[in-house]
Formats: sequence, C-alpha cells, structure tokens
Amino acid sequence: MSPVAMTLLLVVTLAAFAYSASKRWALMMTAKTPANRADRLGDRVKAVLVYMFGQKRMPRYAAAGWAHIIVFFGFMVLLLNSLILWGRGYVLGFNFWVFGEDQPLGMAYAFLRDIFTLLVILGVLVFYWNRLVLRLKRLTLNVEGVLILTIIFVMMISDFVYEGGLMVRAARAAGETGAHTHAFMPFSSMFGVAMSGLSDGAVNFLWHAGYWTHSALVLIFLNLLPYGKHFHIITVLPNVFARDLTPRGRIRPLEDIEGRLEREETLGVKAVEDLSWKDVLDFYTCTECGRCTDQCPAARTGKQLSPKHFTIGLRDYMYENQATLIAGPAPAAEGESADEKFMLVPETVKPEVLWACTTCGACEEECPVFISYIDKIIGVRQNLVMEQGTFPEQLQTMLQGIETVGNPYSYPNDQRADWAEGLDVPLMSDGPEIDYLYWVGCAASFDDRSRKVAKALAKLLKMAGVKFAILGPEETCNGDPARRAGNEYLFQMLATQNVELLNGYNIKRIVTACPHCYNTLKNEYPDFGGKFEVVHHSELLAQLIRDGKLKPKKSVSATLAFHDACYLGRHNDVYDAPREILRAIPGVQLREPEAARDRGMCCGAGGAQMWKEEEAGDSRINHARMQQLLDVLPGGNSCTIATACPFCKTMLSDALADKDHEEVGQLDIAELLLKSMEGE
Repeated sequence: MSPVAMTLLLVVTLAAFAYSASKRWALMMTAKTPANRADRLGDRVKAVLVYMFGQKRMPRYAAAGWAHIIVFFGFMVLLLNSLILWGRGYVLGFNFWVFGEDQPLGMAYAFLRDIFTLLVILGVLVFYWNRLVLRLKRLTLNVEGVLILTIIFVMMISDFVYEGGLMVRAARAAGETGAHTHAFMPFSSMFGVAMSGLSDGAVNFLWHAGYWTHSALVLIFLNLLPYGKHFHIITVLPNVFARDLTPRGRIRPLEDIEGRLEREETLGVKAVEDLSWKDVLDFYTCTECGRCTDQCPAARTGKQLSPKHFTIGLRDYMYENQATLIAGPAPAAEGESADEKFMLVPETVKPEVLWACTTCGACEEECPVFISYIDKIIGVRQNLVMEQGTFPEQLQTMLQGIETVGNPYSYPNDQRADWAEGLDVPLMSDGPEIDYLYWVGCAASFDDRSRKVAKALAKLLKMAGVKFAILGPEETCNGDPARRAGNEYLFQMLATQNVELLNGYNIKRIVTACPHCYNTLKNEYPDFGGKFEVVHHSELLAQLIRDGKLKPKKSVSATLAFHDACYLGRHNDVYDAPREILRAIPGVQLREPEAARDRGMCCGAGGAQMWKEEEAGDSRINHARMQQLLDVLPGGNSCTIATACPFCKTMLSDALADKDHEEVGQLDIAELLLKSMEGE
C-alpha cells in the first residue's frame, strides 16, 4: 500500500468534512432561543442506549425497520474494519495488535465482519426494493437515497473482494494453488475461491481495488453526510440525548410575554433565529423516512400538512440561506422591513400547513430519532396570533368566549353547574370535605351530549362512596384551546387564575373526564405553581372496580370499538384503564381497530381544530377515523363506538350522523359502566 496516498486521502477528506461540519455548526448557532438539555443526565444516557443503540422504535415498520437495524449494527461492526484498513495504508499487516486472523479475538471479529457484511448487503436490497420497486409514498424518492445505497453496497462488495484477494495472495505466497479459505469467514472465502482461477495480475488488481474502494468510499460517504438526510448518522446521538424529557403533552411556556410586548420583542417563532439550537438539530437529524407523515391524520386525509416536509422545508431554507444567516441579516430592500425579509410565513411555511395540525402527537410517537413538531408549529402560531393577528376567523369566536365569559362556547359561566341539578353535587364554595375535586370542563358544563357523561360520572362516584365537589361558576376554561391556537398570553392568564383558585382551596387531587383538561392540569399547570395529583375518570373508575367499590353486574349487550383519545393515550400513556373498564362490563365484546393505542388516529378535534373548519383536503379526519372503527364492527344496533373524551365524542357522533350511521351507538365509558351497575 502507499503511505503517501493514504495520507493525502485522509488529510483532504477529513479537512473537507471539518469545513462542512463547522458551517453546519455555525448555522445551528444562528438559532438564538436557549434550550437547556443538560438535566437528568442518567435518563438521557439511557435514552441513547435504548433508542439509538437499541433501535427501539425502528421495528414499528417491520421490513424497513429490521433492515435498518441490520445496517446500523453492520456499520458499528465494520467501523473497526475501516480503521484497520486505513492503518494498513502504512503497515501492510496492521490489525491493532489483537485482531490478527490467527488470534482468537481476530477470528471472532472476522466472523462478525463476514456475517454483517452480507447482512448489510441484504438490508440495502430491502431499501432498494422500497425505493425503486414499491416506491413507497412516505419516502423521499430522489437520487441521493439511491446514491448512498449504492455506495454502501459497493463498499460491502469491495470488502469481500479485498478479503478474497488476500486469501488467494496468501496461498500463492505459500506456493499453493487455490485460496487460504477460513471457516470463520465463509462468505469472504467464497470470493477467494471464485478468484483463485485468475492470474496474479488480475488478483492483485482486484485486491488493490477492493482495498482502495472501501478506504476511499467511507471518507467520501462522510463528506456527503452534512449535505443530505444521512447527516442523521452523525446527529442522531446528540439529538436523542438532547430530547425533551418533560411530559409529552406539555408546551413550554413562552416567558415574559408582557415584557416582550413592552420591549417590542418577537413573540413565538417569526424567523429561524427564534428557534433553538435543538430545533435546528432536529432538522439535521430528519431521516426523511416519512413515518411521521404516514401517521399524520391531516396528511392522511389530504391536507397540506406533512410533518416531514414541514421539517425538511425549514432545513432546506436554512441551507439555502446559510451564508446570509451566519453573516447576519443584510439591510432590507427599499420598502421592505428586515423582519418581513426573513419571516417564515407565508413563503417557507404556508398558513394552511400550520392550521391543519391537530397536535395529536402521532408524528412524534413515530419518529425514530425524536424530532419534535408540535412545539415548532405552536411557536409559529403564537407569532401569527399574538404579534401579527392573523389566524382562522372561526377561532375568533372561541378566543373571545374564553376571554369574556371563561368558556369557548360563550355561554354565561353561571350555568356551569346546571348539569348537576337534582344530583346533590356540592360546590367547593360550600366547604365540603372531599377526596377529589371534579374538574368538569367546558364541554361537560355546556354541551348537551357531554353533560350526560358528567351526570354518569357523578352517579358512579356517589355509588362508590367517593367524596367530591365541583367549582361550579368558579371554574373557567383550563386554556388548552387558546394555547394550542397560539394565544399563549390568554392561556397564561387562565392558568394563573385557575392555579390561584385551586391553591386557595388547597386542592390536592383532581379527577376530570376530559383528556385536554387532564393534560393541562397535570402537565402544564405545574409551570404556574399548580402541582396536583390529576387522574382521568377512566383511571379512577378502573381503580374503583379493582377495589370492589363499583361492581358492574348487569349485562350490556354491545360490540364495542374503543377510540383512543390522543391527549389521553399518546400524550399521557393511558391506554389500559379504559379497556379495563369495558372488559369488566358483562356482555361487552371489545374489538380493537388496526389503528389503536399509540397508533390510534386522531378524531380531528385537537390543536383547537374543534373550534374551526378543517383545512381543505380529500376527506374529513373524523370521517376517516369513524370508518376505521366501523370496519371492526359487525353492523347493527348492538354496535357502539366507545370514547373517553368529550371532544372525541362530539367529532365521532357528528361523523356517524354525516354518514347516516345513526344505528351505531356512541357512548362514553362512564355511560356504559353506569348501564351495567347493579340497580341501574
């Protein structure tokens, strides 16, 4: 081999990579919003071990996932081989002193290398099949993907050619014909046997070609990484390490809104500089696998939102404007403000994309490298709503109702306790001793269909001997729709007001039947001093059944499909409690749709969608979800869709009515349980 050639190869390629990497680092640092990711180091290291090295999320797409796992571990094994080959550019027999093929450790490594070289080839063939034959819609089908696969494929073949040539050369140096094959290198030996009939010149040529092809392609591959989706090979470790460890349903508070208003500072995300370095690292780490978009309810129903394209669109915008962003904004053209020149909306991000998001979390649940999407979308919404005053007109009514009367329905707030008439439900203002505060929520207070759920839950709690009370007219909206719509200022006003009220009553435990209230009270109110034990009604009812305080005995003849609410399931991991209740009811046959639990499809109400018309698409989200549930039901009057969220209840009831499926029942788990209770 040639030390001069190897030195030149290493110096040129590593210097080129260092230059590219430094530019990407500088670009990432143009994002000015701070992000602390140095807390809970033990949990962060564990996440890297489980999700990066353990590849935990990859098998969710079986074929592609296992192929990726094979290639990932193949690269881990073969990295040592690359180091050895570079060393052999200086010392022909270099093997790190312990990996010689006549040494036990060397033989073991040679076996692993041989097996994984073949496995990587098989994995690459799976990827070729997905891209060139199946042409999966979720993938970015471009030249880059095929080029990278081809580089990997050629590298693996070159390894076999190099090792096969080495075996033939060793045999001929010993005066033998054939090749020195090894049982612990079965596939390399096959190449050696195939090459044994060639002339010395041909063998030497192939041996050198295999060596230099691998040695050079690894370094060429390294230099391609910062310019495409395979940059994730480098960025995935820091991205998984730096992932948000706070509750998944939480939106980080926008700090000092009043101060920013006074100082005329940016609210939310207007330009890329308003992002954090972690947001940009997300862009770098996107693998363009399309799993996020494949599971997104907006994308699945033909809306303009694609989480994948949202992410790579922002990434490509930063790449295209890298020099300008690193240098700092140049003076704006005449008649154009500097702010307008670099605003993300509408040139880079279309408003229709932002307002189609239901914040269901399906994209984040699916992403194998822990890219976040909701926080970025909410950040841009915040700027549109609070600074620019541009948002869907239908949201104005909801926001006005919350601001003026404390609820998005715009009903007088003194009607909040009307649903409980005749049930002898005490108010907190009466000073009762309680086990739980029942946070009723706006839907169950004002919506006729949801009021039935509130009544059912109150009756069940009384049957179980649970002492509870409600706030009545003192309760106001928790702020979830305002926050998800981008009006962080209104949300923080509500949160501060509600926390002050709850702390004034010394509330310790809260039960609610609304997953949105549940998520806000549990995961977001602690940021404002409200630290309570919050349970969803499904959790409490399941516990009461386990404790024998509720004993469902009467048969309820029904075939059920249960719909997982996003803010109960994906955002808070409550999947088993509702099913435990349904299975405890005699006569109930529970059937699971294919899209269930953490892959359950959104009803379409989250992210303030409940209060606006859907963005244009091929179909409505609630219609698509309803059909998924109906597909597992046999049909007839005994079929019921069970829910555990008032918004889901409304969306699915509307879908059933829209499609003339009035024969299908639609009940909350509390209503079903009440039907089965003794004496009911």
